[in-house]
Amino acid sequence: MSKTTVYEVEVMFGDCDPAGIVFFPNFSKWMDAASLHFFVQCGVPPWRELVKTRGIIGTPLLEIHTRFLKPATYGERLQVHTRVEEWREKVFIQHHVVRRGDDVLCEGRETRAFCIRHPDDPDRIKAIPIPADIRALCGG
Repeated sequence: MSKTTVYEVEVMFGDCDPAGIVFFPNFSKWMDAASLHFFVQCGVPPWRELVKTRGIIGTPLLEIHTRFLKPATYGERLQVHTRVEEWREKVFIQHHVVRRGDDVLCEGRETRAFCIRHPDDPDRIKAIPIPADIRALCGG
C-alpha cells in the first residue's frame, strides 16, 4: 500500500475568480505541487539530484482527471492528500483528495511517468521503467 502525504495550501485572494471562488486550474497547480511533495516526503532525492546521478528529470504529467465537489475561497486552508493508487511498469496513477477539514472539495487522478532525456535526441524525453528503489520508498 502506498504512503499518503498531506500538502497544505493557504488559498490567497489571487487564487480566486471575481466571485471569490478558487479558479479551477489552481487545484491542478496544487495537485502538481503535492505530487512532488509526495516524493520528497517519501525520501526520494530531489529531481535536480536525480538528473545528475541517474538521468531522471522528473515525473511529467501524461493525463489528468479531476472531479470538483465543493468550492473554496481565499483565507481558507486546504489539505491535499496524495498517494500512488497504482504502479505499472512505466507509469503510475497518483490520487489526490483536496480537503477543507473533513469536507472533500476535489479529487484528481494523474497518470505520470519517470522520464529521462531521450538518448538519440536530447530535446525529447523518454519514459523508463519505474525504479524499484523509488517505488519501495513510496510504499509500493
